[in-house]
Amino acid sequence: MEDNPHKSQALPVPANRLRRFGKLGGMTAGIAGNMALNGLAQWGQGQRPAMRDLLLTPRNITRVADQLAQMRGAAMKIGQLMSMDSGEVLPPELAQLMARLRDDAHFMPPAQLRQVLDAQWGKDWLSAFAKFDVRPIAAASIGQVHRARLKDGRDLAIKVQYPGVAKSIDSDVANVGALMRMSGLLPKGFALAPYLEEARKQLHEETDYAREGAQLARFGGLLADDPAFVVPALHEDWSTGSVLAMSFVAGHAVEHAANAAQDQRDAITGRLIDLTLRELFVFGAMQTDPNFANYLYDPDSGRIVLLDFGAARDIDPVIARQYRDLMQAGLANDVSRLEALATEIGFIAQDTAANHRAQIVAMIRLVFDSLRDNRPFDFTDTALSQQMQVKGMALAESGFVPPPLPIDILLLQRKFGGIFLLGKRLGARLDLMAHLTRYLD
Repeated sequence: MEDNPHKSQALPVPANRLRRFGKLGGMTAGIAGNMALNGLAQWGQGQRPAMRDLLLTPRNITRVADQLAQMRGAAMKIGQLMSMDSGEVLPPELAQLMARLRDDAHFMPPAQLRQVLDAQWGKDWLSAFAKFDVRPIAAASIGQVHRARLKDGRDLAIKVQYPGVAKSIDSDVANVGALMRMSGLLPKGFALAPYLEEARKQLHEETDYAREGAQLARFGGLLADDPAFVVPALHEDWSTGSVLAMSFVAGHAVEHAANAAQDQRDAITGRLIDLTLRELFVFGAMQTDPNFANYLYDPDSGRIVLLDFGAARDIDPVIARQYRDLMQAGLANDVSRLEALATEIGFIAQDTAANHRAQIVAMIRLVFDSLRDNRPFDFTDTALSQQMQVKGMALAESGFVPPPLPIDILLLQRKFGGIFLLGKRLGARLDLMAHLTRYLD
């Protein structure tokens, strides 16, 4: 058997805030030490070291990802959020540090799990269960999920929050912010503080499992009559602020459908795009986390199972209207209207230089030109992403500093980007214009 050093394993979650602070501080100091040693070595060889080259060594990338995966909680969650960024806010090098966190998640040992459940349910809770699988079926940044069956016959998926993660959010966010500033990779003049504050607020919401349970029930009602989707049912009698009990729904990881027939892959991607547009323009509420682990696929029924509503939130009708207008202007190639709406949304600031305005508008037009000209749209075609990357690098090199964007806009962009990446993973080919016009007309 091949030894995999990154394989998930049972590791206690450091619940004490001082211990978590010490781990992050030790990680930061270790990285700084590695950078200093590598820098001295390069100076000794007559080379002038660059900050990003010193940071982005395999050793440092491994150290950051491993430490955050062990800590879990807000520290790991921020790493995951950064890894989903597609270049609109952070440079790609910084996202590279965290990319492994989408796959690496350790889980609590049984003894620590028992302590958490004893505190939430009382010490005699196990007597109500016919079966409780100690090894989780899923583990993520904030909690892990166990399959269990009650003696009354209910088959449940039980999401258990890691101890201490809710209380450690503020300190974790502050320490990850310090690491990001130390990296030297943030654009000069970039205002990091507003993003860290919004991340802090969002993470506090995501650790409130009573809130997530309400969102689970809400989306279950919204999609109750849609045969394309299934949302697990909430079981309130076994749910608390730190434990979420829901019906167990079987399914395969959605990425496994990459081996399915083309029409199945197209159908999955199309349904998720359609759902995203309905969330924005019809429901007025969106599950904003497009992590692939939040989608399962049942090949027998063709249904998509939707999981994890901790990041679900209301969509401001003003923002929905702005995006509808932006899409209409983009598809109509109305350049002046496109620039005005990009400014209204916040992609362009009032004081943004004219040459930077033109570059941003050109990037937006490039996306809509591709939608109009490629029917069906091939998600695996890298031409658009390569052109966007070139234009984005040129924009950054010309001194552009992104204006602070409202968190709702960032989350919308993250959702769009995540669904696009999933379509690419599945190798989908779709008439995206048909999906868009259905909601824009």
